Amino acid sequence: MQYLSVAETAKRWEISERSVRNYCAQARVEGAFLTGKTWKIPENAKKPERSNRRESVIPLLDILQAEKESKFPGGIYHKTQIDLTYNSNHMEGSQLTHDQTRYIFETNTIGIENEVLRVDDVIETVNHFRCIDLIIDKAKSDLTENFIKKLHWILKNGTSDSRKDWFVIGDYKKLPNEVGGMKTALPEEVADQMKTLLKDYNARTEKTFEDILDFHVKFERIHPFQDGNGRVGRLIMFKECLKQKIVPFIIEDKLKLFYYRGLKEWDDEKGYLLDTCLTAQDNYKAYLDYFRVKY
Repeated sequence: MQYLSVAETAKRWEISERSVRNYCAQARVEGAFLTGKTWKIPENAKKPERSNRRESVIPLLDILQAEKESKFPGGIYHKTQIDLTYNSNHMEGSQLTHDQTRYIFETNTIGIENEVLRVDDVIETVNHFRCIDLIIDKAKSDLTENFIKKLHWILKNGTSDSRKDWFVIGDYKKLPNEVGGMKTALPEEVADQMKTLLKDYNARTEKTFEDILDFHVKFERIHPFQDGNGRVGRLIMFKECLKQKIVPFIIEDKLKLFYYRGLKEWDDEKGYLLDTCLTAQDNYKAYLDYFRVKY
């Protein structure tokens, strides 16, 4: 069997090299395989057909999983890792820039010059990449306390918080805390409230966009962990959208004030949070359009 390169195949099929890589990463080219970072494509491989028919649409989750496993650079998985990590961490006070976040993901190194970086920012960035991998791997699984605790453990492992006696990583908080000046569940109330929240949520066979947001609001009001609740909560929303075949979304830092208002006003006016998250969803749809991912 003779194999062609991406460039040779692109010329043969009269399409861009990016499109060829996307087809390979999406497992749409029979017999194609990776050698290092190079795709080898059978010379007799047929060009995948494009179709707008619903039955031909490959779910976003399948594409994310395929690109993750193949370590495909520059695709929707790559974009999601960087933008979701940067924005979610930045909302919680990380001082890393978008470029620094991208550099860490792409090179697994830290490039700085005449700058001082907080160690926790770097550790939590790398940990957040691992959290995204977990929600992609376990997207179809039901939400459980153990899964949510595992997300928290991965996110906070190795940080300065993990060395504090009163801070527990991967388990519920020991001390009362507030969020946005509002009281949250007391430590002794958390376990029962989380069990009730998950029982009620998992009892729904199919979840709507609003159901996912409602879970998020209730999760953030319980605030089960000492720190990291916002990031864990947003990871859960992304996972649940993937499971329900709803286009997911990334709350960008520029939307955070609208997002916080939506959380606070949910009981009286759901439109604030819905509109903010739908705006974020539209932004993610623009990514999907660019990478030619159907939804």
